[in-house]
Amino acid sequence: MLGAAIVLVVVFSVVYKPLDFSVYRWGGQEVTHGLRLYLTRYVQGHDREWFTYPPFAAVVFVPIAAVPAVIGQVGWQLLSLIALACAIVITLKLAGYRPSLTVLVAMTAGAITLEPTYHTLYLGQINFILLALILIDVWRAARGRPAGIGIGLAAAVKLTPLIFIPFFLLARRWKDAAIATATFVACQLIGYLIAPESSGYYWHHLFYNTGRVGAPYISNQSPYALVLRLAGPSAHIGKWYLVIPAVLGIVGLAIAAVLARHDDWLGAATVAGTTGLLVSPISWTHHWVWILPALVVLVLGGKRSRIAALCAYVLFVVAPMWFTPRDGGPGEYGFHWLLTLVANCYLIAGLAFLPYMAWRAYLMRGADTGRSADTGPADAAGALAADVS
Repeated sequence: MLGAAIVLVVVFSVVYKPLDFSVYRWGGQEVTHGLRLYLTRYVQGHDREWFTYPPFAAVVFVPIAAVPAVIGQVGWQLLSLIALACAIVITLKLAGYRPSLTVLVAMTAGAITLEPTYHTLYLGQINFILLALILIDVWRAARGRPAGIGIGLAAAVKLTPLIFIPFFLLARRWKDAAIATATFVACQLIGYLIAPESSGYYWHHLFYNTGRVGAPYISNQSPYALVLRLAGPSAHIGKWYLVIPAVLGIVGLAIAAVLARHDDWLGAATVAGTTGLLVSPISWTHHWVWILPALVVLVLGGKRSRIAALCAYVLFVVAPMWFTPRDGGPGEYGFHWLLTLVANCYLIAGLAFLPYMAWRAYLMRGADTGRSADTGPADAAGALAADVS
């Protein structure tokens, strides 16, 4: 099955021109041409797309811009599949298993059925490479080895992985947080040296700008997108909204830190990654590749948790938000009961995952301290806060 999937991906890469990969390639070509990187759109058919990553990302994409498009597409997709397999291997190792080749092949093939996975391949996105870089760093931290370079690199390309720097701090991995920060800063300096005009423009005007990417679009499964869709297409979201990602960030990082301090590094990384999706204003469906380690966490959590894993797997295969209104009409905006819940199903799944992991962290903490696990969620929240402080 995996062999058939690889052949299908290669054939697809030859006959189809993935949009996001094409934007990456274009960015690699334009990075040395001043402000063209951010003032000009890439045009492919009816699509007109901005380059939205930091200038360092465009520097990283220079090699794929230097080879013929078809060779670059095939090589990129094969690299993505390798990164996916690597992420699965590290996930299983963090869970305490050494996967056989048969298990790896089966899990990789199964992972391709998930919408964030096949959507990533369809667009030629970089998500698997970033996921692998982050998980390798977490694996090193779990084994007491120096870490941080992978997370720094991932964050330098796409800012969302920055969530793992405060995670390392709360997990008391001070050196790893310093290494990740230094790597991120060094990469941005490289971007500035190669593209000073674009760097200045990006960091002064663009990195916080969501207006270029169509934030209300149904593919955006973030709290910010939910608020935009509820409020309507012409609504202005005030600064009050910042309270929502702040609270989610604090809660998510606290849970992740407790899990890491009790050596559940897989759960910690998955919570931190999910928290990154919840605090970011833009979390496209293909960004939700954290469903891969989340499914493993759920499968290992007991009978009820395995039922939740099955439901989550079906949800992320079917991706029902794509069957709701998404043409900018009135059906896409406002509250429409069940339709609204379906339209934001990835977000709801992510929000449900945090309290489950909070309860799991509390039970773990209670087992270590000899406290009873028969208390309620309010007591659990207080105990978790005390453990983080």
